[in-house]
Amino acid sequence: MKFNPLHLIFSFLGGLVLLFIIGPLISMFIATSPLEIIDTVNDKEVQYSIGLTIGVSMGATLFFAALSIPFSYLLARRDFPLKKLVKGIIDLPIVIPHSAAGIAILGIISRDSMLGKIADSVGLNFVGHPVGIGLAMAFVSLPFLINAAHDGFKAVPIRLEQAAMTLKASPIRVFFTISLPLARRNIISGLVMMFARGMSEFGAVVIVAYHPMITPVLIYERFGSFGLKYARPVSVVFITVCILFFVAFRMLSDKKMKKIEID
Repeated sequence: MKFNPLHLIFSFLGGLVLLFIIGPLISMFIATSPLEIIDTVNDKEVQYSIGLTIGVSMGATLFFAALSIPFSYLLARRDFPLKKLVKGIIDLPIVIPHSAAGIAILGIISRDSMLGKIADSVGLNFVGHPVGIGLAMAFVSLPFLINAAHDGFKAVPIRLEQAAMTLKASPIRVFFTISLPLARRNIISGLVMMFARGMSEFGAVVIVAYHPMITPVLIYERFGSFGLKYARPVSVVFITVCILFFVAFRMLSDKKMKKIEID
């Protein structure tokens, strides 16, 4: 291959970007001793917060997936008035400050709101509750799933769906046997991104529920109360858990897609 100086310049610039991303993380890991990591792993408060973070983010992702995946299909297949406005609204949680997102969520789940009063009538208070945390996580992360699923359905050839319908297949059967499987790669990617984004959320969650503490809030609490030395080990452990989950989900999704392609 002929030497291209432009590629060398681009590689150098890319290396700077990668160094900017990975440098602070490596520095944090180096500055944390194995003993600090062991003590943090055995800390009951840390264990609980990580379990709560993973569980709530997973629950919120699965619940809202059942609502948003069909909606994504509708956006990909149908034109309707104000469609561009609807798509713009979907992206709003990405561009607004997450503290503002938390205040917006708090406004609809507080005890003074209609939803809060309904929940209070059955003895449930969303504020300071895992359900409230899940709503805050879902609010800021849902666009990743909707947009990914929309792109997946958009890439499915319409002629395949139409051919199935000419063979008397019902619309719901076409959706589950053709559209959904063919868009699965994008949907799984969107699910992973929504789950990961939910786990890392701080700004919206801390407004809705300081307690019980998810791990990002716990890291902030320890930093504010005890300083960097006590917050850094928790950060290292949580980042490690996030990376392991992210890699595991990616590997599982890749294996499923390879199996589908073989079949």
